[in-house]
Amino acid sequence: MFKKILIANRGEIALRVICACKELGIKTVAIYSEADRNSLHVRFADEAICIGPPQLGQSYLNIPAVISAAEIANVDAVHPGYGLLSENANFAEVCETSNIKFIGPPPAVTRMMGEKEKARAAVKKHGVPILPGSDGIIGTEGEAIEWARQVGFPVIMKASAGGGGRGMRIVRGEAELPGLFKAAQSEAAAAFGNGDLYMEKFIERPRHIEFQVLADQYGNVVSLGERECSIQRRHQKLLEESPSTQVNQDLRDQIGGILCKTLSEIGYVNAGTIEFLMDEDRRLYFIEMNTRIQVEHPVTEMVTDVDLVKSQILIAAGARLNEVIKGPIVHRGHAIECRINAEHPEKFTPSAGKITTFNPPGGTGVRIDTAAYAEGVIPPYYDSLIAKLITRGKDREEAVSRMLRALDMFIVEGIFTTIPLHKRILADADFQAGKIDTTFIERFLAKTGKSSSAGH
Repeated sequence: MFKKILIANRGEIALRVICACKELGIKTVAIYSEADRNSLHVRFADEAICIGPPQLGQSYLNIPAVISAAEIANVDAVHPGYGLLSENANFAEVCETSNIKFIGPPPAVTRMMGEKEKARAAVKKHGVPILPGSDGIIGTEGEAIEWARQVGFPVIMKASAGGGGRGMRIVRGEAELPGLFKAAQSEAAAAFGNGDLYMEKFIERPRHIEFQVLADQYGNVVSLGERECSIQRRHQKLLEESPSTQVNQDLRDQIGGILCKTLSEIGYVNAGTIEFLMDEDRRLYFIEMNTRIQVEHPVTEMVTDVDLVKSQILIAAGARLNEVIKGPIVHRGHAIECRINAEHPEKFTPSAGKITTFNPPGGTGVRIDTAAYAEGVIPPYYDSLIAKLITRGKDREEAVSRMLRALDMFIVEGIFTTIPLHKRILADADFQAGKIDTTFIERFLAKTGKSSSAGH
């Protein structure tokens, strides 16, 4: 087992990893920028090292600075959390070269699954269902038109190296394809340094379903079921739940089985999430894989009683899956997570500043993952997520009612938060009836007219 782990991250996920390490008896090293000097992950780690000024490129994304901190602290391993360097294969390689274990998949697998077209080809070969689309990268407008005719409009152009909705364009007719092709290519090149595009059939009003997996170093893979992630704004998730109301046990077992076989054959190791779109006939189509722990991992933990972060650490230390997860995976009840962001709940503009009051909710079936506290400062340099509020109930109805109760008892003053928005979503009749898809938020905001009071 590792003796000391450096956490190459900040905020609530850094604190989450510290909790897992404490339970495993492992010492922790926090890194922090000058803006995070008073953060809770700095306070609760056994050691803390400042690695630079507030700007991400000079601190948390500065690979030489992170590696230097790891070497100074003499750590055995690095846990990257999510975001930042978590899917950076170059960082993973530097860790390994420095004799520091990277808690994640092998760099070659990360690199392959990080390029969406390569990932599509890899999983298609092993029987994972994918959307009809181009066979590889599309080089010219002429090729794009040929593929669009074969696939059938509407289609969607996607950046091969992309994410977060950038380098993506929906094309509904041939006349608009050339202009949208150029726009997507330019945006992809600017955002990712890679203008490569591929094409897929566009599904109107799909659901976004993702499967959580764990894989050890010996070819063993287990699926922990799915999460429903359809409540999104501009491709950013706002609320997640598990299980999905649209996935029955037969489909769960079928897709889980295919994924386990596929990931074993490509040599995947550690935690990963495979994302799908679901059409109106409940057919699932692969879209991408995230080779890291997800923001929304707590909902899976709540319904399976599997600690995913501890599992990551144990697997990286060489444990077999049957040593990490003792017995079969059993799903119990229903869990929901609301991402509480430091944003205006109607304008969606960031809200940095000092938190004057912070009263997190508690009670039966309520969990909160956060690094925020009263008198703490939310800096303007980083992601706006300040807390993840998770509730579990014996069924979806109870999980929803608990979430509404918990949101009512969650008091944050001094900054704007999205708590009022979440309360409106949870109270919506369509949401409560499970009538959701990736266009839910647009319809919801149009219906409500953003008329509710914002509040702090």
